[in-house]
Amino acid sequence: MGSAGECMGVMGGHGPRRCSFPAIFNFGDSNSDTGGRSAAISEVFLPNGETFFGKASGRFCDGRLILDFISETLGLPYLNAYLDSMGANFWHGANFATGGSSIRPGGYSPFHLEIQLAQFKRFKSQTTALYQQLNHNCTTPPFKSNLPRPKDFSKALYTIDIGQNDLAYGFQHTNEEKVVASIPDILNVFSGVVHELYKEGARAFWIHNTGPIGCLPYSVIYYQQKPRNLDRYGCVKPHNKVAQEFNKQLKDVVIKLRAQLPHAAFTCVDVYSVKYSLVSQAKDLGNSRKTNHNAVIFLRFFLKLNHV
Repeated sequence: MGSAGECMGVMGGHGPRRCSFPAIFNFGDSNSDTGGRSAAISEVFLPNGETFFGKASGRFCDGRLILDFISETLGLPYLNAYLDSMGANFWHGANFATGGSSIRPGGYSPFHLEIQLAQFKRFKSQTTALYQQLNHNCTTPPFKSNLPRPKDFSKALYTIDIGQNDLAYGFQHTNEEKVVASIPDILNVFSGVVHELYKEGARAFWIHNTGPIGCLPYSVIYYQQKPRNLDRYGCVKPHNKVAQEFNKQLKDVVIKLRAQLPHAAFTCVDVYSVKYSLVSQAKDLGNSRKTNHNAVIFLRFFLKLNHV
């Protein structure tokens, strides 16, 4: 089985061979939601992944997510949301992420990380028991081919992309100083969930740090009024500074997890730098046309989350 570190090389185009993870189990927020929020709460606003999938796909983007590209790279189907019961196939994993989710309870969504963990534990126990009861010759549902093989839980890639909403909710209801003070507790919950996944057999972890939240349209819309608050690219500097502090502490937590869980492999991906480069180098990357379309979409979602 390829390690998460080897996957980093493969996705960057420098890997020696393809990874052989048989399944992916994902935890997170709108950055990796493939239909959870649409199934559990309400349909995601347009463009909802339609430019690639040709129909509403439950995604908070106009096409594929990073998670979708990971699935493609590993030669696996796109992940079905755990909460979506319509035609779902979990043979190659499941997605527990939902838009608006945070690491700690309280915030924009009821499906915080510990709830996603609880869903995973139940999913694992229920599907394992059902898999052992069924045979491959069944002609009526449930079909064994729609369930993950019990042995694959310990061989799967566990991807986690969450934390952005903990910061966003804190900015909305407190201030930057209090948000920074809350980071150790947020990451303590995160670490506890990783330990629990390890107990359930998880061994390969692919963890994204949080992006430049100060560059999101709603940050600019709500917080730009302070003098000298924006950087040269129009991002809210104090919010990005907090995101960077979160990522620094997350990196330290991952280092500790490596020592505490010696049989696990951890890859921590610097999503912040990649996303910030999309903003700072937008013109060089061919996005020179100014538009507020994405800002309008983000604002609609933000207002709906807060029932404004």
